[in-house]
Amino acid sequence: MTQPDRDVDPALLEVLVCPLTKSALSYQAETNELISYEAGLAFPIRGGIPIMLESEARPLEERERAKPKAATSAAAG
Repeated sequence: MTQPDRDVDPALLEVLVCPLTKSALSYQAETNELISYEAGLAFPIRGGIPIMLESEARPLEERERAKPKAATSAAAG
């Protein structure tokens, strides 16, 4: 699967945190989003730029809320 917005600077992903909870984010390659499990939100990445606005985030569905055991941090994305 091609990831057109995968050109997000890894150093930027390493320092980004959830704007609401200040918790670590996980990069979700399938949806090209940064996931905040603590806030229950998925922040989109558009044109290689993470959109870290609560108004632009989508709420996680119930099945997405469980943090995977092997969840990787955004830095590992």
